[in-house]
Amino acid sequence: MMLGIKEIQEIIPHRHPFLLVDCIEELEPGVKATGYKCVTYDESFFRGHFPEEPVMPGVLIIEALAQVGAVAILSMEENKGKIAYFGGIDKAKFKQKVIPGSKLKLECEIIKRKGPVGVGKAVATIDGKIAASAELTFMIG
Repeated sequence: MMLGIKEIQEIIPHRHPFLLVDCIEELEPGVKATGYKCVTYDESFFRGHFPEEPVMPGVLIIEALAQVGAVAILSMEENKGKIAYFGGIDKAKFKQKVIPGSKLKLECEIIKRKGPVGVGKAVATIDGKIAASAELTFMIG
């Protein structure tokens, strides 16, 4: 199942310039999702982070992972039209820089869920190497 920008926007409320997922290539509603962010030099955050050595901010990598997790959880029939909010970020680790030209693979698997609260195990990789990982707690509103 391949979802483009329009299909992603039907599931999550994020819009340009804050939509940080270009496509979803795998989706199991309520279970997991895999998507991609193709990082270009034109990203607005590179103007100030850092002009001499552009690096994608770690918090935006985590946000991109959360958006993929939101696609997984909000694509469930009972969650359509709702919003997934951050409840927490645990065990975040950053292993390598994400720079212009990087193709970030974003994976999020829902590992716990009780009512409107859950946890997603998220990993961002570049060419099979981990760039960042975290456990993301979410709340459905």
